[in-house]
Amino acid sequence: MNHYYFDHNATTPVSTDVLDVYLPALRDVYGNASSVHSFGQAAKQSLETARRQTAAFLNCSAKEVIFLSGGTEADNLAIFGIVRGCARERKHVITTLIEHPAVLNSCAQLEREGVAVTYLAVSREGVVDPENVRRAIRPETVLISVMHANNELGTVQPVAEIAAIAHAAGVIFHSDGVQAAGKIPVDVHALGVDLYSLSGHKIYAPKGVGVLFVRNRVALAQTQFGGRHERGLRPGTENVAGAVAFGAAAEWAANHMAGESIRLAELRSRLERGILASVPDTYVNAAGVARTPNTSNIRFDGVQGDALLIALDLKGFAVSSGAACSSGSVEPSHVLTAIGLDKSQARSSLRFSLGRSNTREQVDALIATVAEAVARLRRLAPSSAFHG
Repeated sequence: MNHYYFDHNATTPVSTDVLDVYLPALRDVYGNASSVHSFGQAAKQSLETARRQTAAFLNCSAKEVIFLSGGTEADNLAIFGIVRGCARERKHVITTLIEHPAVLNSCAQLEREGVAVTYLAVSREGVVDPENVRRAIRPETVLISVMHANNELGTVQPVAEIAAIAHAAGVIFHSDGVQAAGKIPVDVHALGVDLYSLSGHKIYAPKGVGVLFVRNRVALAQTQFGGRHERGLRPGTENVAGAVAFGAAAEWAANHMAGESIRLAELRSRLERGILASVPDTYVNAAGVARTPNTSNIRFDGVQGDALLIALDLKGFAVSSGAACSSGSVEPSHVLTAIGLDKSQARSSLRFSLGRSNTREQVDALIATVAEAVARLRRLAPSSAFHG
């Protein structure tokens, strides 16, 4: 049986280009980048080369690139670093209902610490209105955090417009760019972001390495304590091999993303057209707005998404339901309910996220398998998806 991977928004395989530099770095560049001897200086040189590669990808200066362990740590450092570092007695944060848990749970912690948080609603297409951001700003607002692209829907937010609104009000703006980087152009200065989070394992680098862009003159309070690594913002001996891998992945994306994005958008359109044509009562969530070219979230009325996911997995296709399991109960996606789907509709949706390994032949095989599986599941339990 063939195995086809359509879950690239969850994680990507490490690419050959990245492995070609990552494995030698693991094997040969083992010095501590803070050491003054030749082994340490070789590690330092590799680290700074990766920093320059990443900076070129983001169109920023190398000193604005902070290496850390991934997107979650980047979001935490950005949010807590700004808010806890602000000396105001009353503090307020603005975010959206469709953020990644790394942002939402950080904001929930801030609320426990006495910080006011506004969670903005989004349209039925999953996009926040910049005017709602403007209206939510208060004199005590210290941070606005809005993701660049949504992990479940692929919807692209009006980040540059929101950044301009934030700066006009004197407010720091952070964007979680984990799902945008490598899929759509990311120029941090053109976007106007002050802080921008990225994760290596979403761009064909290994897990365990990420980046936070910190614009010059943006002051962050420390959230971890130790040495003075990474501008004093991320103590601990640097993951040099991980940084080397990230730099290589960023360089590949800078050189090849435009063509790959066109290819993926064509495959995504082929997938959506094929499923809509062959499976009745099927809808593409957020189809009417700008999305990352590789992402499609499709609702199959009358079908439990998890049952369809398992049926596809048994046929060799990896996709995602977007649902989170907690204490044995499955809650519908907070993103899908935020765009107005009821619980049964949210539970009947699957995310297909394409990547470099996917081909037209794989897409066609997926369409046929989805059509067969949905028809069978609807025959077995024709109304199961509509009971809560």
